[in-house]
Amino acid sequence: MSPIVTGRPTIPRSSSPARSDLSWLVGGRMSTFDHGLAALLARRGVSRRAFLKFSATMAGVLALPPSYAPRIVAALERAPRIPVIWREGQDCAGNTEGFLRASHPTVAELVLDILSVDYHETIMAPAGAAAEESMLATMERYPNQYILVVEGSIPRADGGVYCTIGGRTFESIVREVADGALATITVGTCAFDGGLPAAAGGPTGAVGVSQLVPGLKVINLPGCPMNVQNLTATIVHYLTFEEWPAVDSYGRPLFAYGQLIHDQCERRAHFERGEYVVAWGDEGHRRGWCLYKMGCKGPETFANCPTVRFNDGTSWPVKAGHGCVGCTMPAFWDRMSPFYRRLPPPPPFASDVTADQLGIGFVGAIAGLTAIHGTASYIRRKRMKAEARAAAAGALEPPAGPAPSEAPPPVDPTSGAA
Repeated sequence: MSPIVTGRPTIPRSSSPARSDLSWLVGGRMSTFDHGLAALLARRGVSRRAFLKFSATMAGVLALPPSYAPRIVAALERAPRIPVIWREGQDCAGNTEGFLRASHPTVAELVLDILSVDYHETIMAPAGAAAEESMLATMERYPNQYILVVEGSIPRADGGVYCTIGGRTFESIVREVADGALATITVGTCAFDGGLPAAAGGPTGAVGVSQLVPGLKVINLPGCPMNVQNLTATIVHYLTFEEWPAVDSYGRPLFAYGQLIHDQCERRAHFERGEYVVAWGDEGHRRGWCLYKMGCKGPETFANCPTVRFNDGTSWPVKAGHGCVGCTMPAFWDRMSPFYRRLPPPPPFASDVTADQLGIGFVGAIAGLTAIHGTASYIRRKRMKAEARAAAAGALEPPAGPAPSEAPPPVDPTSGAA
C-alpha cells in the first residue's frame, strides 16, 4: 500500500542498486502527481499525434521494428518521471549544449515531462549551497532510484585539485552520487574515458566514470558531443522494458553503437565505386564523394550518427562534408589523430586494397575452397560406391588371373589427392 504523502513522497529504499521494478514509482510518485507522461504532455499542450510520433521516433533510435511503437506508447502513458542528477566536471559543456538544443522531444519536454532533472548547474534555478542541497535532497529521498548523468572527465592527479566544486573534488562527488544511483549514464567522450584531458601529455590524470567506479552500473554514451536522442532512448528503453539496453564491451548501448558508421553512410556507394575526395573543394567534394582518402574514420568507428543525425535530424559531419574523426571510440584523440591522415590499408602487400575488398577476397577464397572440397567429397563418395559394388561383384565371381603380388602404394595425404 502506498504511503499517504502531503508533498514529495518518500520512497522506501530499494534492496538493490540495479533494481528494474518500477512499482515504487507507479505506486507513489506517479499516481500522486503525474498520472503518467501522456497526461503531463497533454496538459502542456503536446498533442496525441506528437506523442505517437515521439514514440515511433524512439523505436527507430532503439533499432526496434515499427511494431514496437505501440508498446513504447503504452509504457510511456503510465511511466513515471525518474529523478536525475546531472554533474559536470572537466569538459567544454558541449553535451549540455546538445541537451539544451534537443528536439524530439524538446529540452522542455525532457526536463518537465520525461525526466525530473533535480540537479543541473546550467539550467537549475538554485545556486551555491542551495543547489547542493537540491542534490542531497534527491539522494536522500530516492536512494538507489535516481539516475546520475556525468558530463566531463574526472581528474585524479594531485588529489583531484584540477576540478573542485563547493570545496570538494569532482572525484569525491562522483563516487558519492554514483554509489547510490540506480544507474550512471556518461554523456560525451570525456566522461566515457577521459577524452581530451586524458590524451597523451595531459597533466590532470583524467579518467572516465567506468575507471573510477568499476563494478557499478554504468552506461556510456560517448561522442563529442553525444547525440541527445541516444540519452532519451536509453531511458525510454528502461521505462518500456524495465531493464537497461544491451551494451558492448565498452558499456555502450548496442542500439546506438552496434554498427560501423561506414556501413550506414550515405556516401558508401561512392566508396564502392572508387569515387573519392582527394582535395578539399575538388569536384568529388562538391559532388558528395567518399571522404576515405581525406582521413574519414568511419570504417573503424561504431555509432548511429548517419541514421539519427543532429539538429533535428538535419545533418551530421560526413553529410556536411567533413570526415568522421572517430569520437565515439576509446582514446580517439590519440588513436585517430591526425584526423586528416588516411586510414592505413589492412594488407601490407597491397597498398591499394581496402578493408572491404580484402574481405570480399577472403569470402571468395573460402567459397572457392568450399567448392573444391565439395567436388572432392563427391568424387570420393562416388569412387567408394563403385569400389563397394566391385567388391560385392567379386565376392560372387572371383576374378580370373593371379592375385596382385603387392598392394598399391598408399596415397600421400599431403599431395592434395582426394
